[in-house]
Amino acid sequence: MSNVQQEVFEIISKQAKIDIGAIKLESTLKDLGVASLDAIEVIFDIEEHFNINLPNEEVDFESGTVGHLIEAVERQLAQKTG
Repeated sequence: MSNVQQEVFEIISKQAKIDIGAIKLESTLKDLGVASLDAIEVIFDIEEHFNINLPNEEVDFESGTVGHLIEAVERQLAQKTG
């Protein structure tokens, strides 16, 4: 598990108040019981934690998976350092 993946899982776990073991790459925030407003908080926390901005098109609360979210974070980090 990459550091980014671990940290994103921790943020989701804390915000959603669920066990980190329940989070899978193929899970959506909706699957994990994260309501829309809470999902926005998750995104804010991730952006703040990594000091990045996730474009709206990168974030799909309904069908976007945790794996997609991690890929979006990694792309933003790569652009930031590259």
